[in-house]
Amino acid sequence: MKLKNPLRDLTNFERMLWLFSVGAIVISSFFAQGRVLTVIASLIGVTALIFVAKGYVVGQVFTVAFSVFYGTISFFFRYYGEMITYLGMTTPMAVCAVISWLRHPYKDTREVEVHRLTRGQVVAMLMGAAVTTVVFYFILDALGNANLLASTVSVTTSFAASYLTFFRSPYYALAYAANDMVLVLLWVLAAVEDASYVPMVVCFLMFFANDVYGFCNWRRMQQRQSKKTREKARK
Repeated sequence: MKLKNPLRDLTNFERMLWLFSVGAIVISSFFAQGRVLTVIASLIGVTALIFVAKGYVVGQVFTVAFSVFYGTISFFFRYYGEMITYLGMTTPMAVCAVISWLRHPYKDTREVEVHRLTRGQVVAMLMGAAVTTVVFYFILDALGNANLLASTVSVTTSFAASYLTFFRSPYYALAYAANDMVLVLLWVLAAVEDASYVPMVVCFLMFFANDVYGFCNWRRMQQRQSKKTREKARK
């Protein structure tokens, strides 16, 4: 899998999506007087997503950096569920995803090989998500987490998204899109108390747009890779 100059591979639409996302975050930060840490995290995040949408391992490297920044931000606002999820689950899973994606390149391209989940992997994900939800609900309740219900749902969707990302499934993007909507709600509630968190709301709105595109692009990748595999088998 090649890793050099990934920006050169972005299509015109992808460049526009990335630039629009960056611009929206910077502008919202300027008007809402956003904190430097939230702006940096948001910019790293949208950069990560455009490369994850391409199936490039560098996107997972950026995801690791974003998770560390985001976990720190969540701690300061007492979103302990987000902090624990991103520092204790998303970051390690992103590191594992880097290794998994490096081990499963699609032929001699930069993109990863798309994987179809087995029935056992789906069952394992559902069971893991159920256990994670119950356990984290009581942990977050004991910690006095702000907005307990939404934070618990965020943990569940984050677990599913991380799991699907590790297994290189296109449905990782739908799980993250669901998570994005939960996080928009969480940071809207935070922004009501402190307007400097408005950039985080914009950040996850941009994440949603990027994840929707990511799902569409991964489905195209999956169809293209499957077609080439069938053609090779017929020869």
